Amino acid sequence: MPVHQISATERAINEPWDRLRQEAEEAARRDAAMATFLNVSVLCQPSLEAVLIGRIADRIGSKAVPPDLIRLAYDSALKDAPSIGDAMRADLAAVQDRDPATTRLLDPVLYFKGFHALQTHRLAHWLWAHGRRDFALLLQSRSSEVFQVDIHPAVPVGRGVFLDHATGIVVGETAVIEDNVSILQEVTLGGTGKQGGDRHPKIRHGVLIGAGAKILGNIEVGPCSRVGAGAVVLAPVPPGTTAAGIPARIVGQAGCRKPAQAMDHVIDLAS
Repeated sequence: MPVHQISATERAINEPWDRLRQEAEEAARRDAAMATFLNVSVLCQPSLEAVLIGRIADRIGSKAVPPDLIRLAYDSALKDAPSIGDAMRADLAAVQDRDPATTRLLDPVLYFKGFHALQTHRLAHWLWAHGRRDFALLLQSRSSEVFQVDIHPAVPVGRGVFLDHATGIVVGETAVIEDNVSILQEVTLGGTGKQGGDRHPKIRHGVLIGAGAKILGNIEVGPCSRVGAGAVVLAPVPPGTTAAGIPARIVGQAGCRKPAQAMDHVIDLAS
């Protein structure tokens, strides 16, 4: 019989799962006190997606919505929209690439609340789109309570998104976050008053948003731009530029082609 050749797609799917299992086995050998947790959370699971779903369900499950109910909902979401699983893996790769504190896949999968909050939002967004809005809003509430990340379930979020540290992130109902965006702690994508309708920022692909930045109103932050830490942005940010200050103004170029991946927050006012 011919030997089955592993395709590039199969390798991309299996590699992180194989690595995660190896890391869990090594961690269990090093610390016997963690062995049961690692076995139940990782080594007894059938896939990377199952590990993520189980960990999130355990963290946000409550008396109102038990972990098993969240697992069932996430299983339904993945069956209906396999792209959610693809986005999970892209987000995981983003953490690994952009966070120098991440030396193992095990760390974001089991412990990083920004990664868990984002995966909770992916389920909430699917529920919202399928008319299960109370369930979606309950997950939003639990994510806010457990992870200190409050993203409205209506918000579409692209792939390869990185929420670094994540505490205090708030994203309003009509915001948009595209692919390969990096957002640090205490960022607000909010409105400017009580008006209804389309009222929140649109964050285009490749954007880097520094800690504590506030982007307010139905404005666009253009592709591959940067928003400096602590900035208050009230006007559109052109592609490939850096906005900083209170109120924010354009202070130069973004410094590189892919600021969200470079994670360089230093602003060169001479650029």
